[in-house]
Amino acid sequence: MSQLTHLNAAGEAHMVDVSNKEVTSRIATAQSVVELSQKIVDAIASEKLAKGDLFGAARIAGIQAAKKCSELIPLCHPLPLTKIAVDIELVKESLVIIALCKTNARTGVEMEALSAVSVAALTIYDMCKGLDKAIIIRDIRLLSKTGGKSGDWSSEEIRID
Repeated sequence: MSQLTHLNAAGEAHMVDVSNKEVTSRIATAQSVVELSQKIVDAIASEKLAKGDLFGAARIAGIQAAKKCSELIPLCHPLPLTKIAVDIELVKESLVIIALCKTNARTGVEMEALSAVSVAALTIYDMCKGLDKAIIIRDIRLLSKTGGKSGDWSSEEIRID
C-alpha cells in the first residue's frame, strides 16, 4: 500500500509540497448520476420546472464548484484551470452528468472534476425537490485522468440500468 501523501511523518494532515513537481498538462473526467421520478422527467421534457433552466443552472453550478474546489476541500491546491466542461444528458429516468477539467500544473484536477459533478447533482436536486424529494444522487466517481507522475488512468463507464 502506498504512503498517504496528505499525512506527515507524525500522521497529521498537511498540504503536500508540489513545488518540485514538473508542470504538465492534466485532464480529469468525472461522472455522477441523478435518478428522477417520471413526474420530474415529464417536467424536464415539457420545460415546466418552476425554478427555470435546469441544465443551465446545473452546468454553471458545476463550473463554479470546480473553480472553488480548493476552498471546499481543505488540502487541495488552487489550480489555474484552463477548461471546465459540464455536460448533462437525460438517459431514461436519470440525468448523467460528466465534467471535464483541464490545467497545466504541478498537481492533478481530479478533485475539481469530482466537485463539479457533485455540485451539479446537488443543484439538480434543489431545482427538482419541489416535485419529488425522493431523488437519488449516485455513482459519483472519477472516469479518467491524464498527466503527472502517475500517468494515465481510466475506469469502466457506468451503465445506466
